[in-house]
Amino acid sequence: MIPLSWVVATSAILFGLGLYGALSLRNAVRILMCIELMLNSVNLNLVAFSRYLHPDQPRGLVLAIFIMTVAAAEAAVGLAIFLTIARNRTDIDVDKIQLLKG
Repeated sequence: MIPLSWVVATSAILFGLGLYGALSLRNAVRILMCIELMLNSVNLNLVAFSRYLHPDQPRGLVLAIFIMTVAAAEAAVGLAIFLTIARNRTDIDVDKIQLLKG
C-alpha cells in the first residue's frame, strides 16, 4: 500500500500546478483544464484520506463522485460560454473578453 504522505504530496503538486496554470495562462480553455486539475487533486486527497481513516466506509468516494459531477457540469457550462464568445470574436483571450461585464 502506498503511504499517505506520498499521495498527499502528489495531490499538493497537482494542485500547485493547476493553481499556477489558472493564474498565469491567458487561454480560457487552458484555464478551465487547470481548474479541472485542481478538482482532481482534491478528489485524490478525499479518496486517500477516506481509505486511510475509514477503509470500510465509502464517504470519501461518494464525495469524490459528487465533485466529479460538479466538475463535469462546470466544464460543460464553461465550454458553452467559451464557444459562444468564440463565435462572436476571433480569439478567447481572457484579458480581451469583456462581454460579460455589465
